[in-house]
Amino acid sequence: MTKRLAGKLALVTGASRGIGAAVARLFAREGAHVVAVARTVGGLEALDDQIKAEGGQATLVPLDLADGAGIDRLGAALHGKFGKLDILVGNAAMLGVLSPVGHIDPPLFEKTLALNVTANYRLIRSLDPLLRLSDAGRAIFVTSGASKHAIPYWSLYCATKAALESLVLCYAAEVASTKVRVNLINPGPTRTKMRAEAFPGEDPMRLPTADAIAEAFLPLAEERCALHGAWVAADEYLGARQAARH
Repeated sequence: MTKRLAGKLALVTGASRGIGAAVARLFAREGAHVVAVARTVGGLEALDDQIKAEGGQATLVPLDLADGAGIDRLGAALHGKFGKLDILVGNAAMLGVLSPVGHIDPPLFEKTLALNVTANYRLIRSLDPLLRLSDAGRAIFVTSGASKHAIPYWSLYCATKAALESLVLCYAAEVASTKVRVNLINPGPTRTKMRAEAFPGEDPMRLPTADAIAEAFLPLAEERCALHGAWVAADEYLGARQAARH
């Protein structure tokens, strides 16, 4: 049976743990060569071991996404080695802090904005030319339902995810006449470290695992994906798939 991402080159940010690691493992399992980007070297090495154990391939890129020049160098290196990029998954993000707006520490505000928004702008700036060189470039950015609501004490996360969505949808409109397809995905509540930080009293065993949620990313990465400029809820996709099986 042909693997769904056979021969594709997929870059995943925040790949050392959680949803990013799960997506990287799944994409490698489906035949993609995964470029795994994260700050944590140990986490990347553990991911590489898992991918290799299943017969997959990965290139590890230890990189702090606050380093915009580093993102530029990454784009140049990928062009030199591979000549294109088929799939971009902008997953890396941070919660910041749950706090009244006026109490947020300015350096933390800037750090959260830099990772959740600016880093994705730099990724688009560096990697859009490579996605256009693909026969079917696919860009997937991870958002949150928090972007749609005014939640007390969640202003930093809500604002950065709302800004990310606006940025990504503008980018999608700009590439609508190309072969590139750009979409947003909301994983929903997932058993991750970030979720535990936000809801420390919640029972994580009642939440879906990152590996389960990763399944919703796969259709958006495939060459046959026709969605463009869409906001996809992972739980709705997974629920519909489960219903179809029955």
